Amino acid sequence: MCFLRRPGASAGWIWWRMLRQVIHRGLQSFFYKLGLFVSRHPVFFLTVPAVLTIIFGFSLLNRFQPDTDLESLVAPSHSLAKIERSLASSLFSLDQSKSQLYSDLHTPGRYGRVILLSKPGGNILHQADVILQIHRAVLEMKVNYKGYNYTFSHLCVLRNQDKKCVLDDIISVLEDLRQAALSNKTTARVQVSYPNTKLKDGRSSFIGHQLGGVLEVPNSKDQRVKSARAIQITYYLQTYGSVTQDLIGEKWESEFCKLMHKMQLDHQDLQLYSLASFSLWKDFHQTSLLARGKILVSLMLILLTATLSSSMKDCLRSKPFLGLLGVLTICISSVTAAGIFFITDGKYNSTLLGIPFFAMGHGTKGVFELLSGWRRTRENLPFKDRVADAYSDVMVSYTMTSSLYFITFGMGASPFTNIEAVKVFCQNMCVSILLNYFYVFSFFGSCLVFAGQLEQNRYHSIFCCKIPSAEYLDRKPVWFQTMMNDGHQHTSHHETDPYQHHFIQHFLREHYNEWITNIYVKPFVVILYLIYASFSFMGCLQINDGANIINLLASESPSVSYALIQQKYFSNYSPVIGFYIYEPLEYWNGTVQEDLKTLSQGFNTVSWIEQYYQYLRVGNISATNKSDFISILQSSFLKKPEFQHFKNDIIFSKAGDENNIIASRLYLVARTSENTQREAVELLEKLRPLSLIQSIKFIVFNPTFVFMDHYGLSVTMPILISGFGILLMLILTFFLVIHPLGNFWLILSVTSIELGVLGLMTLWNVDMDCISILCLIYTLNFAIDHCAPLLYTFVLATEHTRTQCIKNSLQEHGTAILQNVSSFLIGLVPLLFVPSNLTFTLFKCLLLASSCTLLHCFVILPVFLTFFPPSKKHHKKKKRAKRKEREEIECIEIQENPDHVTAV
Repeated sequence: MCFLRRPGASAGWIWWRMLRQVIHRGLQSFFYKLGLFVSRHPVFFLTVPAVLTIIFGFSLLNRFQPDTDLESLVAPSHSLAKIERSLASSLFSLDQSKSQLYSDLHTPGRYGRVILLSKPGGNILHQADVILQIHRAVLEMKVNYKGYNYTFSHLCVLRNQDKKCVLDDIISVLEDLRQAALSNKTTARVQVSYPNTKLKDGRSSFIGHQLGGVLEVPNSKDQRVKSARAIQITYYLQTYGSVTQDLIGEKWESEFCKLMHKMQLDHQDLQLYSLASFSLWKDFHQTSLLARGKILVSLMLILLTATLSSSMKDCLRSKPFLGLLGVLTICISSVTAAGIFFITDGKYNSTLLGIPFFAMGHGTKGVFELLSGWRRTRENLPFKDRVADAYSDVMVSYTMTSSLYFITFGMGASPFTNIEAVKVFCQNMCVSILLNYFYVFSFFGSCLVFAGQLEQNRYHSIFCCKIPSAEYLDRKPVWFQTMMNDGHQHTSHHETDPYQHHFIQHFLREHYNEWITNIYVKPFVVILYLIYASFSFMGCLQINDGANIINLLASESPSVSYALIQQKYFSNYSPVIGFYIYEPLEYWNGTVQEDLKTLSQGFNTVSWIEQYYQYLRVGNISATNKSDFISILQSSFLKKPEFQHFKNDIIFSKAGDENNIIASRLYLVARTSENTQREAVELLEKLRPLSLIQSIKFIVFNPTFVFMDHYGLSVTMPILISGFGILLMLILTFFLVIHPLGNFWLILSVTSIELGVLGLMTLWNVDMDCISILCLIYTLNFAIDHCAPLLYTFVLATEHTRTQCIKNSLQEHGTAILQNVSSFLIGLVPLLFVPSNLTFTLFKCLLLASSCTLLHCFVILPVFLTFFPPSKKHHKKKKRAKRKEREEIECIEIQENPDHVTAV
């Protein structure tokens, strides 16, 4: 082998090019030998994967276990909110603070919650008696455990001051309203204010999260309530950490939901929406139960599409069973991967529903490429050599793309990933990719060997019987000739491309290739791409962070219904933010008091400090030093019945005769709109930096913050994964591609597809949650999977013009791309009929990924490559130079041997 040095080419560049050619040919030689080895031992490579599937398939059935801890799955594993929770819990028991630290859907521990909604135009406060009847039914409800009956009073969270059950203050308001209605006196009517109201015992209570849909009396100074549509009541259960207590609490929650359903039937004038602590997990897992039948339908559709797309009129060269067996190959490899996951003590969660679709999209691409590689081999070769040639042609590219899948998802499975659901998914995906690769070259390769042997022996591709001779067929009816036609009327065994009559190849060669490269079509394609890019860019500027957990739940579940009603009627105020001062502070100092007012400015506060300052002002009491401040606080203020509950918000310490306040807490509530999640994040981002620069040392916490810490992570992680994947792709393929522009075009194409999917899914109202993150990682690999063979064939082509090169590239790889993408798209259709937000997100993202990839492979790249580098002129010059050199050599030979000319 010799290399001619071009003028101006450096010696280093020539040696580098030689090295890449040696590596590329070495890989091709390795896979040629692998193909020969598989073709010589097909039974072994067919049996081993089947046995592995049977072994691990049984473990899948025996060890299946769902993951019930939703927080550990979707909340960041290591977050500042969890550190704040630990610190806050060390100061004040969070179990005792659940009623004060209100959060929408993320209340810790066990609880039962109900929203009672009146009819349109009604006033829920006028139905106080009915609501209290429902309340009493909850208190009297009994659950049986090992012969003992337990009621709410046995399980509830107890108040420290009187050891009574913690109940929402709206219950006291309703009891006052009922007493006023029974007295039948207008002077006895209770005046309810919003969001703070005075209770009968003199306490001021915040009821912004317990009363919803409020209309206030016009021009009312004390914000008196005219009417309200909804009331929300929460029943908090004690958490001791024991298994028995947890089981009893779970039974109580289950009975609570059943009771609310029964009460709904008894009280048609009210709408009841119930929620318990297990509701979120139950409705999260419900997606898997709803999707089981649809996934089977999806598999049937993919099998049908693969079978039909692999068929031909030619009964000898048609390979319908290979298409079907290719899909089954990916299925059994996925079963094996699932068995390995459960053997290693893995727990199932609904996000793993995407793995069969992700694995199918990559695995069937390898199957269809091998089938196309088989069609490109020469028919006059023995079937074993044809299998080896197909491996040599296809497996280099398939190995590269499988490696990229493994590395990018391996990054997602690394300790750098902070969301457990993403990490578990990526771990499973890595195992699936490895097994896909092994099963494709072993199990499917063996199927290809047997199919090749049948074709070489001229057996029917469906009925497996000998194909009769042409003379015999001519004497038979038309229907028999159609079924047994081996293409002898259209082609011969000596033709270079005997599979040219496959309907996809025929369509591409005769119709599509000429149309897409037409000079009049190109301007419209450029305009189409500009529209695509502008919409993608517009969407990328409007990315929505998706920490809302209802995006992962079944869409018609009780949790989603509850969350929507809660968002509609109880979104006027944010979750209650605990403001914890964890170091001693000079509360009597005027400067400190001003700092506290500044920090709480704009918030509705529930604060012992504010109430104490007001108490001092009303009583005209001076407390400007430490001893007076603490003495009056302990001996007077906290002794009053209306202020006794503030004892739980202050931690005193005694050093000798001197008392100190070592820590305290207050509660902040902000006015919000219906987009409570977004505004709560803004509050968190506003308050946290202040804790670092203020002289007052404090932390802020609400249970919702644990789930909100992955907003920024959701946006940055897919970008980091994609960037690293593209860089790695450049390094890996630099040694495998002869022309560096192949890498350049591949990076541009993948970036365009990735940004297009990101922007368009945002315009389609898809938020950045763990499912969309995984889909973006998959989009990167899916784009490489389909664009890489097309681009590399183009840059290595030696035709005279770019147009002819792109035509040949489409003809060589277009069939496999169309087969795979069409099977993938049809397989996604059943997901539309699963009533789940998770599957809707999965459907939208995967539909955009496959559609954008198809658009680039068949529309954008075929046009742009015809007028952008690499140029093909040097190939034309080389061919002319070689032809001229051959003519000169022939002339020299003729001059040196004139007798040869005479003889001729």
